[in-house]
Amino acid sequence: MIFRRFPFCLFLAAALFFSLAAPRLWAQDSPPGRGNYLTVKIAVMGPGDELYFWWGHIALVIDDAFTGESRFFDYGIFSFENDRFFSNFAFGRLRYSCGVSSAERSYRVYRDTNRDITVYTLDLPPQVRDEVRRFAETNVLPENKYYWYHHFKDNCSTRIRDIIDLATGGQFKAAFGNAAGRYTLRQHVRRHTWFSPFFDWILNFWMGQDIDKPMTVWEEMFLPQEVGNRIEDFTYTGPDGVERKLVAKTEALNRAVNRPAVLDVPRRQWPRELALGLAVSVLAALLALLGRRNPAASRVSLGLLQSLLGLFFGAAGSLLFFMTFFTNHDYTYHNINIIYINPLLLAAVPLGILYARGGNRSRGRRRLSPERLLGVLWAYVFFGGVLTLLLRALPGFYQQNQVTLALVLPFAFTLGVLSLTACDETHSALTNNV
Repeated sequence: MIFRRFPFCLFLAAALFFSLAAPRLWAQDSPPGRGNYLTVKIAVMGPGDELYFWWGHIALVIDDAFTGESRFFDYGIFSFENDRFFSNFAFGRLRYSCGVSSAERSYRVYRDTNRDITVYTLDLPPQVRDEVRRFAETNVLPENKYYWYHHFKDNCSTRIRDIIDLATGGQFKAAFGNAAGRYTLRQHVRRHTWFSPFFDWILNFWMGQDIDKPMTVWEEMFLPQEVGNRIEDFTYTGPDGVERKLVAKTEALNRAVNRPAVLDVPRRQWPRELALGLAVSVLAALLALLGRRNPAASRVSLGLLQSLLGLFFGAAGSLLFFMTFFTNHDYTYHNINIIYINPLLLAAVPLGILYARGGNRSRGRRRLSPERLLGVLWAYVFFGGVLTLLLRALPGFYQQNQVTLALVLPFAFTLGVLSLTACDETHSALTNNV
């Protein structure tokens, strides 16, 4: 009995296998007419909560009517759990990968994290849609999926930009490769960081003058939203000789709520930093005036203030020194801020503590007193900052470091004067005692 039913069972098994496997095999083999079943889309996601999501995200989406799948090709995948992730990150060796997942599942993640989702459906001929599919599927193969990420030159957005150029036969780059961009890299970065005073200042401080060069529209598309803006009104001529708009339909799948907007025009942030620098200067002056009533409290307060400033700016300068000379973070290279904010400022930490402690000092040690050394240190910071202003008059120096100068110069000048004045007062007291 069982042997008589064997051919029938074999037939059912074969039918089941081909019903499940054939669509996937067909998708890979790409038979004639395969592109007729495909819809190619670009999904642009707005900023997220974490710092590394502030500039948004972008992905290629391919809907396949034959298999019923909608796949989300993501070129910005990384994991903190990867081997040596943090050491690689510190040295500027960022290993990212390409991956593919369910589009609906990916959309759900972005909805749940309160992020904008805008989807652009591209008008491409069937053969081009299939070419894009095969290119994307080749990208996510294990031997191809990893690449060395660069914040501005090779990221999730530039890879999608290049796929669009492939789909338009090079016409996308031809249109924007030499077109003048709106802003510099620094200005584009700061359009996304304006709402966070700390990160806005520290990122601006660490970035060198190379990001202040004029850039093209093509280069501006390191930002996902810039890609979306450019493709929306772009027209091209397809392989069939027909001129068409690249984007056939735009859909807003989600809109974020109560999230800081990305500025269309970068703000001038130096007035805010100048106000903070002046506030620190006023605080230091008030603490010095306190010395007329309570000299001990004044010394302790001024000493601790200078230690804290030395700790913060010395640490920031040390990281800049490290990134400039020992890493692949090339956007920190050629940074004139290192002239006056560098590891030397860490000396203010112990000097400020010694200043706070006070105590009697002999005339022979006055040249190395904490007051004098702090005065010299802050004077160095002040005149070093002024030097960078003068250097910008030369052709080779064009770094936009007004934000850093606006914060640092006021209190550096004030603390330098106060420390040297305190040194002179101590010297006069010692002289009078003699």
